[in-house]
Amino acid sequence: MKTYVILGGGGSFGVHTAMYLLDHADARKVISVGRNPEKAEPFSLNVGKEDSRYEYHQIHLTHEQDRLFELFDKEKPEVIVSYAAQGEGAVSWKKSWRFFETNCVALSMMCEELMKRDYLERFIQIGTSELYGSVSVPSKEDDPMRPTSPYAASKAGFDMYLLSVAQVLNFRMNIIRPSNAYCPGQLLHRVIPRAVVAGLTGEKLPLQGGGRAKKSYIHARDLARAILLVSEKAPLGRVYNAGPSLPISIRDLVEKVAEGLKIPFEQLCEVVGDRLGQDAQYWLDSSAIKQDVGWEPEISIEQGIQEMVAWGKQYLEVLRHHPTGYVLRV
Repeated sequence: MKTYVILGGGGSFGVHTAMYLLDHADARKVISVGRNPEKAEPFSLNVGKEDSRYEYHQIHLTHEQDRLFELFDKEKPEVIVSYAAQGEGAVSWKKSWRFFETNCVALSMMCEELMKRDYLERFIQIGTSELYGSVSVPSKEDDPMRPTSPYAASKAGFDMYLLSVAQVLNFRMNIIRPSNAYCPGQLLHRVIPRAVVAGLTGEKLPLQGGGRAKKSYIHARDLARAILLVSEKAPLGRVYNAGPSLPISIRDLVEKVAEGLKIPFEQLCEVVGDRLGQDAQYWLDSSAIKQDVGWEPEISIEQGIQEMVAWGKQYLEVLRHHPTGYVLRV
């Protein structure tokens, strides 16, 4: 039995990872750590409710590492999964130093201290496909990094740090670079949940650039399964892409949401200007993770959207009043 800590555990992907580990891992305890109090039920999904193996702790990674290490040293987790990051590349052009403060400096400070802890068997960093930049063929793990936003550059910087300390200092880590994940509980500045709520409330989704950009999408439960498989089977020090075999245009994605809602595409959205620095296509070669641990996505985009629609209907009275913009916070 193992104790797992999930950093960034208050976010939707952390929530689904905690749920998956409670259901499928031989877990002594699953501990989520987030900078905010636990969110309301539409976003926390009551993760760990009435399960004595689950805990949530509000600790700020950047400013409260003393408290964080008190928790680590008390619980002695064998596996730490880190989603912790300042996210959202579209807003990282302003106050870009905030992204490096968290995504590089705070995380490298933490890992340097973690190297002194013998109880840690594996640190799993959740990276991003954005660090490869826009591509015309599937990106492999050893392809050059070509970040096109300060956010992506900060994520690339920490990946390079981890690779160096793994090689030279034998830090026990893996990196998973997933494609865009989605899931029930996701905040509404992301395209799928925003499209679902817009369709259910009769509002228009602003379709940036007409939805020409192509990206790859996986359900957060598929990502959680990748994390568990890597934690149990992967050679230490390896980097793994995790995504579907083909990308999808944002327009086609929104069309699938409209189909799931049973409304016309034209009723759901309106075309607006493209966002600053929009990459044309993210696309991953995920053959390495399939070869090493047997992972590939299992949840189709159609099945996932049906889950999103059901979630939207269940919590619509809360979601209709929830903000759709992204707020950069310390």
